[in-house]
Amino acid sequence: MPPKRLYFSLLSEGALNIVSEPCFLFIVFQEVVQVKTAQDILNRIKDEGVEFIRLQFTDMFGNLKNVAITSGQLRKVLVDKYRIDSTVMFDGAKADEGELILVPDYDTFTILPWRPQQEKVAKLMCDVCYPDGKAFEMSSRAILKKVIDEAAKKGYTFMIRPECEFFLFHLDEDGLPTTLSHEKAGMMDVGPVDFGENARREMVLLLENMGFEIESSHHEEAPAQHEIDFKESDTLHAADSIMDFRFAVRSIANRFGLYATFMPKPRSDAAGSGMHLNISVYKNDKNIMDLSEGMKGETAAFVNGILAHSGSLSAYTNPTVNSYKRILLALDEATATRPSYIRVREGLFEPAVELSFPDSSANPYLALALCISAGLRGIEEGGGQELPDRIPIRNVTDLPLDLREAVSGAENDPFISEVLGEQFVKIYSEHKLFEWAAFMREVSEWERDTYLYKI
Repeated sequence: MPPKRLYFSLLSEGALNIVSEPCFLFIVFQEVVQVKTAQDILNRIKDEGVEFIRLQFTDMFGNLKNVAITSGQLRKVLVDKYRIDSTVMFDGAKADEGELILVPDYDTFTILPWRPQQEKVAKLMCDVCYPDGKAFEMSSRAILKKVIDEAAKKGYTFMIRPECEFFLFHLDEDGLPTTLSHEKAGMMDVGPVDFGENARREMVLLLENMGFEIESSHHEEAPAQHEIDFKESDTLHAADSIMDFRFAVRSIANRFGLYATFMPKPRSDAAGSGMHLNISVYKNDKNIMDLSEGMKGETAAFVNGILAHSGSLSAYTNPTVNSYKRILLALDEATATRPSYIRVREGLFEPAVELSFPDSSANPYLALALCISAGLRGIEEGGGQELPDRIPIRNVTDLPLDLREAVSGAENDPFISEVLGEQFVKIYSEHKLFEWAAFMREVSEWERDTYLYKI
C-alpha cells in the first residue's frame, strides 16, 4: 500500500454555502487541520490573525504567479472568484483566451512562517478556470490533474519523492542576484566551510512549519550548491510542494542577504542543479516496481515507455537554453555507470524509479504529467526489453543537445500533443523557439574571448 495521509469524510452542515465539495480532515505531524468549506478557511484566517492572502497559480512555463488580497476581501473572492487576464498564463507568448478565474484549492491553505506573525500572510494554490468553472485546459495544474484522473480510472496511483537542488549566491549592493560565492565547500561538507549552513537550517525549520516533512538536507557538489529532500506524497501534492518549496527557499534566502536560484547551470565551472523525481507506481494499491536483478516486467515497461520519448520529453523536463549546459557537462563526465539518466532504487519509501534528467527549471506539473503518461504507455504497449538497474546518460542516444533540437522533437512526437493538447504545444513551442533565437543572436563573452583577437 502506498503511504497516504489519513483522510476522514466529514459533514459541513451550517457552513457558508459557497462550495459543495466533500469535506476532509487531514493529519500532518499529529497536527489536525480541518479543511471543509470556504467557511473553514474564513474561520482559520480569523483565528490565526491572517491579514493578507496570496492567491497563487502557475503559468504554462512553471512560473509562480500570485495576487494578494486582504482578509476582508476573501469572502467576496470565494463567492465571485478572482478574475485574471489570460495573457498572464503565457509569459508574454502570443495567446489570449479572454478572462479566466482563480479557484482556490482549500487543501493548500498555508500560513507563510517567514512573514510577520502579527498581520500574518497565508497562501492558497488555485486552479485556473473559465468563468463558467470549467478547467482551463492550458493550465499545467489542470493537465496534471487530468493525467492523474485518467490513470486512476485504470487503477494506477503514484507516490513522488522530489530531490531539489539549488545555489545560494550573494546579492550585489543594489540587492540584485550575482553568481558570486566566497565558499569552497563540496559534497556534504560542514560549517564553517559550508557558508550556507545557517540559511539551509532556517529553510528546513520554516518548511516544516508549512507542513513539509523534511528527510534530509546537505551541501551539494559545487560551491554554494545545496539540496533539501522532503517526504514522498501523491502526485498533485508533490507538484504543489515543489512550487511551494521554490517560493519558500527564495524568500528565506533573501532574509540572509542571499539569492537562491534554481537555474540548471548558473556557472560554467561548477556542477548543475537537478530536480530528481523518484516515482513509485501502484496498481490497485500494490507497488508494481520489481527491482530484482535489474528492471523486469512492469518496471522495465514503465522505464521503456519513458525512454521511447526521451527525445521529446526534454523540451519540458529541461526547458531552457541553460538546461543543456548541464546535460553537456553530464555527457562530458559520463562513465560506464555515471551519471544516471534513470535508475531503480530501494531503501527510500518503497521501490522506486529515479528520473535524474529533469532539472530545476522544469514546470513540475508538466514534467510529472509527461513522465507518468509515457511510463504508463510503456506498460500498456507491453514493455519491451529488460533493462539494467542503472541507465547511464551516455546510453540515451536520442537525447537532445540543445533547446531547439528538444522542441523540434516534441513538436514531431504525437504523444506530447495527446497529453498536453495541440494548442498548448503550439504556443509553448513557439515561445521556446523564440527564446532559442534570442540566445543565438546574443554575442557571448566566450565568443569575444575566443575570436576577437584572432580574427
